[in-house]
Amino acid sequence: MTQILPLSPDRLYRACDIDRFTFTTTAELDDLTEGIGQMRAMDAAHFGIGMRHAGYNLYVMGPPGSGKRTLIRQLLDQRAGKEAKPADWCYVHNFSQPHKPRAIQLPAGMGTRFHADMQQLVAELQATIPAVFEGEEYRRRLSQIDEEYGERQTQAFVEVGDEANKQGITLLRTPNGFSFAPAKGDEVMSPDEYEKLPPEEKTRVEQAIASLQEQLEKVIRQVHLWRRERIERVHKLNEEAVLFAVGHLIDDLRSNYADYPAVCSYLNEVQQNVIESMDEFRHPKEAMSGLAALTSELPNFSRFRVNLLVAREAAEAAPVIYEDHPTYQNLLGRVEHVSQLGALVTNFLLIKPGALHQANGGYLLLDAFKLLSQPFSWEGLKRALSTHEIRIESLGQMYSLVSTVSLEPEPIPLDAKVILIGNRLLYYLLAQYDPEFGELFKVAADFEDEVVRSADNDLLYARLIATLARRDTLRPFDRGAVARVIEHSARRAEDAEKLSTHMESLADLVREADYWAGQDQREVVECADVERAIGAQIKRSDRLRERSHEAILRGILHIDTEGERVGQVNGLSVFQLGDFSFAQPSRITANTRLGEGELIDIQREVKLGGAIHSKGVLILSSFLASRYAAEQPLSLAASLVFEQTYGQVEGDSASVAELCALLSSLANAPIRQSLAVTGSVDQFGRVQAIGAVNEKIEGYFDICKQRGLTGQQGVLIPASNVSHLMLRRDVVEAAAAGRFHVYAVETVDDALELLTGIPAGAADTEGSFDQRVAQRLKHLAELRRAYAKKAGRGSGGSHVHDDA
Repeated sequence: MTQILPLSPDRLYRACDIDRFTFTTTAELDDLTEGIGQMRAMDAAHFGIGMRHAGYNLYVMGPPGSGKRTLIRQLLDQRAGKEAKPADWCYVHNFSQPHKPRAIQLPAGMGTRFHADMQQLVAELQATIPAVFEGEEYRRRLSQIDEEYGERQTQAFVEVGDEANKQGITLLRTPNGFSFAPAKGDEVMSPDEYEKLPPEEKTRVEQAIASLQEQLEKVIRQVHLWRRERIERVHKLNEEAVLFAVGHLIDDLRSNYADYPAVCSYLNEVQQNVIESMDEFRHPKEAMSGLAALTSELPNFSRFRVNLLVAREAAEAAPVIYEDHPTYQNLLGRVEHVSQLGALVTNFLLIKPGALHQANGGYLLLDAFKLLSQPFSWEGLKRALSTHEIRIESLGQMYSLVSTVSLEPEPIPLDAKVILIGNRLLYYLLAQYDPEFGELFKVAADFEDEVVRSADNDLLYARLIATLARRDTLRPFDRGAVARVIEHSARRAEDAEKLSTHMESLADLVREADYWAGQDQREVVECADVERAIGAQIKRSDRLRERSHEAILRGILHIDTEGERVGQVNGLSVFQLGDFSFAQPSRITANTRLGEGELIDIQREVKLGGAIHSKGVLILSSFLASRYAAEQPLSLAASLVFEQTYGQVEGDSASVAELCALLSSLANAPIRQSLAVTGSVDQFGRVQAIGAVNEKIEGYFDICKQRGLTGQQGVLIPASNVSHLMLRRDVVEAAAAGRFHVYAVETVDDALELLTGIPAGAADTEGSFDQRVAQRLKHLAELRRAYAKKAGRGSGGSHVHDDA
C-alpha cells in the first residue's frame, strides 16, 4: 500500500511574488491601451475593420463583462480619426413625384450650408415676390396691357355700332349681352311704330339685323381670343416679374453649388415651381384650398426646404455609432406623421434617420442579443447589408397593417462596417441556422476568457489596475493590493496558472477596494482593503449558503464528519446563484444485494438526475462489471442516491464518491466520514478533473471548522485539479497546521485506500479491498445459481438454466 500524503500548503495557493514589481504604487505605471492576452481577437478585429470588401463585417464574441466592447471601441476610435470624412445626406422634395423624396449627397459640412441657404431663399421669396407685384413698373406694364386690350374691344364694338347706325339700327347693351333694335332718328323705334312700317321696310330691317348679328358674333369671338391673349401676356409678365425678382437669388445658389449636379438640377425645379406657384407668394391665404384654409395658418412653403438627414462637421472623423436600442426604426430610419384636422399627414421633412444613416461612412456597433430581440431588426439589417442601401420603409404599410398615406424616400447607398457584439452561443446558432449570416459576417473576433499567468501578464494586470484607478479617479494601489487582485483573478479563472479576463468584475473589485480604503482614510489602497472588498462581496451574497450550512450544523441535513459508515460517503455539491457559487457536502449512500446486475440510480428513476449525472452512473456501472465480472455474471442489485436532495442533480463530479460508496457496500468496508470526495471516473477507474474544486474544498472545510477541526478531516480531489487550487487563506493555514488535509488521487484505488484504510491490491491479494469485493460478488453469484437450480427442480426439471 503506497501512502498518499496530503498536499503541501504551497500547492494549495499560488501567491503572487510582489518582489517582481519594481513600482511602489500604480500611480507610477503607464496606462494600458491594449487587451491582456487578446492577440487573436485583436488581430481578427484589425483584419475585419481594415477589409473594405462586401461581407467582411465583424462578430465580436466572448463572455459578458470581458471588456470586448471597450477594446473594440478604442480600436475603432483610433482608426476612425485617420479615415476620410463621411458625406452629408439631405432629402428634398420631388416635384414630379411628391411621394418619392430625392436624396442628395454633399461633402461634410455642405449639407448644413445647403439647408441654411434654402431657408434663406424661402424667406427672400416670401418678401420679394409680393413686393415685385406691388411695384410701379409692374403696375405700369399691367396697365398698358389692360388699356391695349380695352381699346381693341371698345373699337370693335364701336365699329359694329357705327355700321348698325348707317342702316337705321341701334346696338343696345343689356344685362344679358348685346342686341339690335330699329331706330327712328336717335331713338329706338317703339313696337307700335315698327308695326306701322311697310312690309318691305320690315324685311330690310330684319335682314340688316341678321347681318349685324353675325358681325357681332365674330367680334365677340375675337374678344374672347383677345382676353385669352391678354391672360397669357399677363402670365408672361408675372413670370418675367418673378424671374426678375428671384432669378438672381437662384443663380447665386447655382453658382455656389455648381460642382454638385444633383443640387443644380433641384434648383432648376425649384425655380420652375416658384414661377408656377407665384400666387401662393402673392396671396398666401387665397392660394390655400379646402380644409387647409380653415386653419388660418399661412403656407410655410416647406417643399422648398431641405431635410438635413445626416449632418457632419467639416472637421469630424469617420463616425463610430453604438445603438443601444436597435429597433427596426432606430436602425433604418422612419417617416413620422402629424395630425391635422383628424387626419395623419406627412412630408419629406418628417423623414428621420436611423443608426445606419448616422454610421454611414464609418462603423456601427450593435449588441447581438438586443438586435435579435427586436422584431424585424435582424432582417432589416441583413437586407441593408445585402443590397448596400438604406431603404426607409413603414412596417405598417409593408405588412398592410395601416392605410395611412406615407412616403417612399429614395434609398441611400450604404457604406458602413457593422460590428456585432455577443456571446459565442449566438454566433454558433446564427452560423448554423441563418445561411446569410456567414455571407455578411465573415470575420469572428473571439475574446479569451482567461490568459496565462506569467510575470509579463502580472505586470500588464498592474497597469490595467492603474488605468482603471485613473479612469475612475480612484486611489493608487500598492504592490500588495495589486498582488491580491491578481490572486483573486486566478481564483475567478478557477486555475492557479491562469488569469481571468473578466474586466467588469475586476473593475468592481478595484472600485470597492478603493471604497474601503477611503473608509479607513488611507491614501493608497492596500492588500487588506482588497481582502475586505472580496469578503464584502461574498457576504452580500451568501445568505443561502449560511442557511444550508445551518441546516447541516443543526442536524436537519445529516452529514457525518467523523466516524465510519459502510456504503456512505460525503460527496460535494456546488450551487450557482448568479455570480456567487458555493458548495456543501451531500450524503451519498449505496445498497447492494442479490440481483441480476441492475444498478438503480434513484435520482434518475424519479427524474431528478440530469443526463450527465446519469452518464456518470452508467460509466461506474461499466467499470464495476469490467473489473469484477468480466468472466461471470454480475449477480447483484444496487441502488445509489443523494440523500435529502429535493432538486435536480446534474454533473458527473460525484461519480467517484458514488463508486466508492457502492464498493464499500459490496466489500462491507466502512468509509471514513471525516473525508469528502469529488471527481469523475472513467471506465478504467481513472479519476478525472471537475469544476469548482476550490468551492467544494472550502464548503466541506466550513462545516468541519464549525464542528471543530480534528486533524482527520480532509477532501479527496482529482490529481489533475491540483493546478487549479487557489484556496482561502484560512484553509491553507489549517492545512499548514495539520488540522485539515487535501489529497490528490489519480485512481479509484487511491481513493478507496484513503477512505477505508484497506489496500486496493488485486482480487487474488490476501486482505485487499478488491479481494473482498470479488469474494462478495462470487458469493452472490453462487446464491443466484443455487436459486436458479432450486427454481428448476420446483418446475419438474423441464427447464434448467445456468447463468454461469
